Amino acid sequence: MRFVWAVVAFVLAAVLIGAGIAQRTIFLGPPSQQTQVEVEEPAPFVLMDGEVLRTHPGAQTLLVRGEGEIFASYGRTPDMEAWLADSDYNHVTVADDGTLDVEHVVAGAAADETDATPAPEETPAPEATPTPEGETDGGESTSEEPAGRNPAGSDLWLDSFGDENALIADNMQLPDGTSVLIAYDGTKDAPDDIAVSWPLDTSTPWAGPLMAAGGAVLLIGLILYILGIRHQRRGRGPRRKGPGPLPVTEPIDVAALPPAEREAIASTEPHAPADATEETRIEDAEIVDEGKEPDSKNAMRAARPAGRRRMLALPALGLTALLVAGCSADSWPQFDESAPSPTPTPTVIAPENQKPPAVTEAQATRILQTISGTLEEADTALDVDLASTRLDGPALAARTTEYALRTQITDGPLPSVIPTDEVEVVLPEATDRWPRTVLMLSKGTSDDTVPPVILTMTQADPWSNYKVTDMAEMSADAVFPDVAAAWLGTSLVPQDSAFLRVAPGEVSAAFADVVDSGDKSASYDLFDDLSLNLAKSIVDSRQAVVQTLADNGASATSQAAFDMAPATSVPVSMTTLDSGAIVAVSLTDTESVTPTSADAVIRFGDNAQAKALTGVTESAKGVETTYEFQLFFSVPAQGSTEQIKLLAVRQDLLSVKVIE
Repeated sequence: MRFVWAVVAFVLAAVLIGAGIAQRTIFLGPPSQQTQVEVEEPAPFVLMDGEVLRTHPGAQTLLVRGEGEIFASYGRTPDMEAWLADSDYNHVTVADDGTLDVEHVVAGAAADETDATPAPEETPAPEATPTPEGETDGGESTSEEPAGRNPAGSDLWLDSFGDENALIADNMQLPDGTSVLIAYDGTKDAPDDIAVSWPLDTSTPWAGPLMAAGGAVLLIGLILYILGIRHQRRGRGPRRKGPGPLPVTEPIDVAALPPAEREAIASTEPHAPADATEETRIEDAEIVDEGKEPDSKNAMRAARPAGRRRMLALPALGLTALLVAGCSADSWPQFDESAPSPTPTPTVIAPENQKPPAVTEAQATRILQTISGTLEEADTALDVDLASTRLDGPALAARTTEYALRTQITDGPLPSVIPTDEVEVVLPEATDRWPRTVLMLSKGTSDDTVPPVILTMTQADPWSNYKVTDMAEMSADAVFPDVAAAWLGTSLVPQDSAFLRVAPGEVSAAFADVVDSGDKSASYDLFDDLSLNLAKSIVDSRQAVVQTLADNGASATSQAAFDMAPATSVPVSMTTLDSGAIVAVSLTDTESVTPTSADAVIRFGDNAQAKALTGVTESAKGVETTYEFQLFFSVPAQGSTEQIKLLAVRQDLLSVKVIE
């Protein structure tokens, strides 16, 4: 019976193990499914809606084949459509029946549709702006032949990637409202061999348990088989036949026997017990035969079964371990997937009509790193044109003067770079229109002497890159106010807003009045101690100029005049969480030194900067020096008792002119 159960166990083990192996081999489906995009009419760009990549669940893989450098990027769908407003492209979407629909869009078609119902603050059309050496600015090509716009390098993309002849972008997982742009360089037709692939669930959670169970049943069958052999061999061992039946005996009267017989019976009575060794040998005769050598076959039979059982059990255990070890995680049930960990809910809820932020945090960090790298290259080459691709307004004016001084004063320090080691604050404007503004706070971790930098950068239109307009070093004693998260964004405050203690358009004039009038100014009590200390330092520098004229004996023949006024640039103000705003302003402080008599001449002396910028060493009518201040203030809300706090300041020499 043991052999029967052993055979049943072997058959069942073979079925279980075979079923487990079959799930991982012949019954295993393909690892992915693929959909081909059929492009009938070529165009320089292919815009693939994110819904196409989300047709099936799982991470999406984009496969593009062509000849040359293939470019692909993804971003918000409205932004990409705005960038393609003046270009022909193929728009890939998902039809109602689930198939892919490829629509050829002609340049300007979308703009013609919106002309009937124009929207306020409509984004202007791109204008060709030449850049040096035929490079692109914001993805715009400056070459006349062939016409087109290179999408590479644009700040509009959330991310971009490229490769030669074949591009594979895996694990994309695009969210709702995003699309993918595919092109070469914008001058030739985009690749038409485009496919999207999704992974299929090839997990076989019962393969591992089946093979493990088969191994266990196989082991049981081997044990039953060994027990059956052992039982069979024991049943066939040597046995001695017992004596036959004895005749019935009756008691014998010894006294009645003849004397000779009585003596014979008495002589045969045992006088000592039988040898215990002989009895033991007789009892063990069934196992060991003393008539043969100890190493004979019969003597070895009793020692074989135990060793053979171990030798037969080892292959079963090894086979079971090999099958279980060869199974991956996909071959076992996953019990922890049904109980996902809870996700924290954001404490700030976006309004119903909230616009998307201009940039994401990762996108802003990447843009800032690109700006810093471009400025570092421009500073080394003293290339104003290159710097103008990433600077504008007061920041560009200050850099232009620094380059001019550097060409004349070669041992002067290079302009300070923008630290990008750690971006602490990203405050984008929440808007779907242009221009767009982003405020950032970044600092360097490798050099403690470099202070954190607050800056604002603006993107004029979809075809332009972000340019830094205001930039200043943050004071060590300043406290940055609480602002909205980068994923939420904020809004710009109008220049004449009545919801702040001082309107953004009046902050610079109020501070200039504090500098010029001191504690007699009506705005003196509106500013905090850091602001007043800055105003005092400006006044002290003016007194130093007057003292220098006196020390040189020129106070009787010359005079100095000072005037601080708001710059022509428009202040940038962005709301904070306490209903206040961060306001970036620029001011100019003009210093004029003029002679008081017709015979007097203003000599520059040791002023190397004046000599370098004017090209002369003296002036008969005087000299005018202009300094630029870029300031960041935290302005409280209307009705608040808090003061206007100074966050960051930067002073640059703007110009030195001879009065004519």
